[in-house]
Amino acid sequence: MKTLYVSDLDGTLLQPNVELSKRTVTILNELIKQGMLFTVATARTIASVRHILKDVAIPIPIILMNGVCIYDLSKHKYINVEAFSEKSKTILLSAIKEHHLKGFAYAIKDDVLSTYYEDISAKPLHDFYQERVVRYNKCFTKVDDFAELKNIPLIYFSLMDTQENLEPVYRILKDIPELDCTFYKDNYTKDIWYLEIYNHQASKYHAVQYLRNYCGFDSVVCFGDNRNDIPMFEASDLKIAVANAFPELKKMADIIIGGNSKDGVAMWLKKNYGNTITRNEQSNPLKL
Repeated sequence: MKTLYVSDLDGTLLQPNVELSKRTVTILNELIKQGMLFTVATARTIASVRHILKDVAIPIPIILMNGVCIYDLSKHKYINVEAFSEKSKTILLSAIKEHHLKGFAYAIKDDVLSTYYEDISAKPLHDFYQERVVRYNKCFTKVDDFAELKNIPLIYFSLMDTQENLEPVYRILKDIPELDCTFYKDNYTKDIWYLEIYNHQASKYHAVQYLRNYCGFDSVVCFGDNRNDIPMFEASDLKIAVANAFPELKKMADIIIGGNSKDGVAMWLKKNYGNTITRNEQSNPLKL
């Protein structure tokens, strides 16, 4: 039985200080040496994930930007990228302009990720920008208007605002066939939500299925905490939520484990890695 173990990062595998604890690093590396096939699925880009995972020998390609791209850390290259179609790009750029939304646009060309912004004067946007520049040495490019990007291979938009301001736009975009989006609360900033938009063929669901086929996995065990992990749960055989997870994700979970601040994922893996997990066993996952 070839099983993939895949974990979200923020709010799940990472501590509240946005780092891996020494205990989690030690446990993951020990289990990977024993043969555990482990990876992560996150809304983050390679710029910050490469730094976060620098001490862990991840053996499987990682899922980035909520499934928009899959990156091979050993080969330093993207093995799959789902870009916007020209039609969906036009629809999206128009909606962002019409509703005066702010955030970041992403593109990948020749294995290089570029990030663009119009205005980061709002504190949550500036804090997001500042953390990634200072902490991860990430590069950003300012544009006067996102419309300037219509001729480049855009793959992702990450918009930040209050739930009240973003939810009406989410309700419009989620029904557009060419687009898919995830709407969820920020793990670190009070009252700030993310609306992340991407190609309809890209999601944590599709990315997990891609890895299942690409690597020939028989089953998938996943760990998550937030609404953007729902697609990953839907693609997995065993769904595990940390104690600090959103209530709607806990309802989907087969098992609830310790919170991220207590290394819940690593501690569960240390105790349970090696057990055989099949679809038929899903109805009684607690026996693990």
